[in-house]
Order: sequence, then structure tokens, then C-alpha cells
Amino acid sequence: MENLSSVDVLLFVCAGLLFFVGIVGCIIPGLPGTPLCWGGLLCASFTSISQISWLVLIVCAVITAIVEIVNNVVPTIFTRKAGGSKEAAWGSIIGTFVGLLGLGVGVFLGEFLGAFIGELIHNDKDTKHALIVAFWSFLGFITGVGLRLLTAFALIIVLFYGIKAGGLTESPLV
Repeated sequence: MENLSSVDVLLFVCAGLLFFVGIVGCIIPGLPGTPLCWGGLLCASFTSISQISWLVLIVCAVITAIVEIVNNVVPTIFTRKAGGSKEAAWGSIIGTFVGLLGLGVGVFLGEFLGAFIGELIHNDKDTKHALIVAFWSFLGFITGVGLRLLTAFALIIVLFYGIKAGGLTESPLV
């Protein structure tokens, strides 16, 4: 194994930070999770011990863009499938951001409660329907999060294969 240059170390640190923030961003709305992970892959591709081709980077970028678009559309589709209103959709968005204050489970609970309250604002007479809409909205949110996380971990696998192909067979920290 060749010695890592200071540029290699800096790029790997940047890649690691981008992957970490990206994975968090796959769960927390407002952070572009998968694009940040792709940025980490891009940083790592410029190191001397990684072999990640431009073709692989472009394919990963296209997949990342598609996943982000789908992630932004799926919750609305699920909410509409359940007959949800615009208020339910807005409620789920607002609830998710308010849920950030609760950390951890707050994001998920906030999304559900936001859609529920939004639907009740639209029609306060049908609690059962509001619960169904909130469930479907939550299901759409979870689907989007899952898709983003799968994509982020796939990008990590691409990174590991690129490092392995670059000749790194043992840990640089050992």
C-alpha cells in the first residue's frame, strides 16, 4: 500500500463527513441526503487509492437525482391516494419540521400528526378519514426515507469497491 498524501486524507475526511451528513439527511427533511452522499463518492474518487470511473459517477448521479425526485413526490402521491387534502400534505410537511425539535422519533411522529391535524383542519367531522390519510402520508414518508437510505448505502458500497479496486487491501489506520 502506498502512503496516503495529505490531499488524500483531506478528501477522505470530506468524503466521510459528506456521507455522515448525507445519511442523516436521508432521514431529516431539508437536507439533500443522497446528493451529499454522492458528493462524498466524488471526493473519494479523486484520491490516489480509489478507482471510481466517471461512468460510475455519472450513473450514480442519475440514480441519485431520480431518487430525490421520487422522494419528493411519493408522500404526496400516498396522501392523495388516501383522499387527503392539500391541508394534510402541508400539515405533514410542517409536522415533520416541527418534529425535528423532538429529535429522533419526533420527525416521524410530527409527520403523522401534521397530516392528521391538516386533514382535520380540512374536514373536522371525519376523524377516521383523517387517521387513514395520516397513515398513508406516513407510509409515503417512510417509503421515501427507505429509498434514500438504500441509495446512500449503495453509494457506500460503490465507494468500498472503488477503494478495493484502487489497491487498498488493508486499513490505512492500522
